[in-house]
Amino acid sequence: MFDHRTLGRELGIFDTDPLMGAGLPYWLPDGAAVRSTLEDYIRGAERRAGYRHVYSPVLGKRELYEISGHWAHYREDMFPPMPLGGEQVVLRPSLCPHHALIYRSRSHSYRELPLRMAELGGMYRSEPSGVLGGLTRVRAIQLNDAHLFCTTDQVATEVAGALEMIRAAHRALDIAPARYRLSLPGPGGKYVSAPDMWDRAIAVLTEVLDTSGLPYDPAPDEAAFYGPKIDVQFTDSAGREFTLSTVQVDFHQPEQFDLRYIGPDGGEHRPIMVHRSIIGSVERAVAHLLERHGGAFPAWLAPVQIAILPIADDQLEYARELARRVVDEDLRVEVVPPDHGSLSARIRRARYVPYQVILGAAEAEDGTVAVRLRDGRRLDPQLVAPFVARVAALVGRREARLWEERPVTA
Repeated sequence: MFDHRTLGRELGIFDTDPLMGAGLPYWLPDGAAVRSTLEDYIRGAERRAGYRHVYSPVLGKRELYEISGHWAHYREDMFPPMPLGGEQVVLRPSLCPHHALIYRSRSHSYRELPLRMAELGGMYRSEPSGVLGGLTRVRAIQLNDAHLFCTTDQVATEVAGALEMIRAAHRALDIAPARYRLSLPGPGGKYVSAPDMWDRAIAVLTEVLDTSGLPYDPAPDEAAFYGPKIDVQFTDSAGREFTLSTVQVDFHQPEQFDLRYIGPDGGEHRPIMVHRSIIGSVERAVAHLLERHGGAFPAWLAPVQIAILPIADDQLEYARELARRVVDEDLRVEVVPPDHGSLSARIRRARYVPYQVILGAAEAEDGTVAVRLRDGRRLDPQLVAPFVARVAALVGRREARLWEERPVTA
């Protein structure tokens, strides 16, 4: 396995600067391309699964986190409060209190439930400097978060649906978890004291895991302070385990924020809140993708999908025209001109690009392209339009393979 901290800088994915501060990496253009593609993928998957997207502020009053329980159970990991107009505000350590307020801002009927609310939002953790590293432990986090508000009868179905979305995302990203963990409470005072609530939430998660047939390991003292979790565990290049995806059942915050819906009996009832993150933080997801794929991202996720290498200056105009056609198909392309080095040197530098297109005098005359795949295969000469359409179809379907001989459809 590769170390993402070295590879990510070498490939121009991310970097850091002392003036920005430890644990605050910035994204370079290729990294921004990977990140935005990953975000577009997850938003699309959520829309198809019936989620609605929101935006919420990265600041909140200290009182908000006192109500949610974060201040009592989590304040050592939060940034200090800032005085503002006689009040105190803090950078949020989590999105769930904000989503609870958004739910509470409108009345709801049982007919609206489950209500699935999602946000790709920033949150902030005051991580000790000694644990910071690359993209895996940072202080500013972009989290793929969502909260599902549902009835008691719906909660198991919602947890199972979230778990299937997680598995589908892992297939698309061509990554595999090390194990599934049922994270349970342990001794001590870091958990909300409500035994009945914990028993009900644990029973739901256990039922879903048992029904799914997935092997899992119970893990005491790994729960969130408000509820148990299904954590999907991966390992990094050093063999250390970390959580990427998670599903949590929460009876606590609906109680704290007095969340309600009108039931079929006309009375008020308390919803259950399911927290879930399909790919976890964008930072941690990209770190693992770098280490898993060694920089050779799946074609749909690659920062540059087609590199065009004209052999001589005479083919530059043809290369630029081809690049325009590629962009029109919503693919990412780079023209690497002859003054960037010999052809062999340019091919080596483009070794992580899925499709390397070589243009010589013959190709320019015939209106064809010579294609070299990232895995070393060389294709027969291709007409431009069918080649671009075939790549666009494979990328659109998020195929793991780079090519197939028969025509593909989007």
